[in-house]
Amino acid sequence: MHVREPRVIPTPLADLRPTQITVGMREVQEKRKRWRQQKAADADVFLGDHMIPVLLGPKGRPYVIDHHHLARALIEEGVKEVLTSVVADLSNLKREEFWVMADNRGWCHPYDADGVRRSFADIPQSIAKLQDDPYRSLAGELRRAGGYAKETVPFSEFIWADFLRRRIKTKTVVETFDQALQRALTLAKSKDAAHLPGWCGPV
Repeated sequence: MHVREPRVIPTPLADLRPTQITVGMREVQEKRKRWRQQKAADADVFLGDHMIPVLLGPKGRPYVIDHHHLARALIEEGVKEVLTSVVADLSNLKREEFWVMADNRGWCHPYDADGVRRSFADIPQSIAKLQDDPYRSLAGELRRAGGYAKETVPFSEFIWADFLRRRIKTKTVVETFDQALQRALTLAKSKDAAHLPGWCGPV
């Protein structure tokens, strides 16, 4: 999806705008821990290896289309600037046209913490205002535990999150996360999950 000669631009984190409503705050906390483990000399290398892909939207504003969790973690760790890679320049479009194009290309995910689709106007205007969806954290941990394979399908973790949301109680996810993960691992191997991106089968 990248342009042939992507532009790499130093960008203040405060200027970044999300293209989704939620993140998994448990995942954000894990990324904060990993950032703290970086040696000072390695911090610039890490940021160079983790450029944030963006769309240039109306008024040239940068809209993040991946690495929302990392961006949120870096904000909370006091990082001021990151490198962004411009995937597409849509700055000539009006706001509504921009969101329709982003939606059509799979570049936005306007679903709330209950898995309900909302209007584009409900997408926060800053990374710092993203809401917590505990099922997104569960889906991310499930992938790392081998429940399913990493996929290039846009927002595949959110697809898994919605699958788990319908089968595991919120109380279990929030209060006994490890128990929820074990249940998720069982569900991930079932035929009920066969339609999901990255499904690895019963083995």
